[in-house]
Amino acid sequence: MEADFSQLTQKVNEAQAQIKATAGKNRAQLQAQVEQAQTKAEQEADEIKAKAAQTQDKAAKNWQTMQDRWKAHVAQLHQRTSDKKAENDVRKAQVKADMAEGDAQDAINFAIAAVQEAEYAVLDATLARSDADALAGKK
Repeated sequence: MEADFSQLTQKVNEAQAQIKATAGKNRAQLQAQVEQAQTKAEQEADEIKAKAAQTQDKAAKNWQTMQDRWKAHVAQLHQRTSDKKAENDVRKAQVKADMAEGDAQDAINFAIAAVQEAEYAVLDATLARSDADALAGKK
């Protein structure tokens, strides 16, 4: 789990570096960067869907479905935290731990996908602002 969480940090740092690198780029360079970010976001979404299919989970088809799943996940975590009964049955405890680890992995995967989407959105907004500024300067 630790390695997966550090992967999230790495993705955030990479996205931040890409966004900072937009300063001084021309329209063609910004367009290429936006397209690259979109491709990465789409690839990450495809990977999550493939992983979900392998574990017989269905990946969310749209953002609203993903938000609903995330809300349910958070509610389940809160419920587990509030339920402090000791589990005497080792098998049940192991199943519960496996489920918690799976939930954590899902949360990390969703966070990585969200970072990719955020990078794409910021870069696309930067390109749009650049276009708007260029048009304003031509008048």
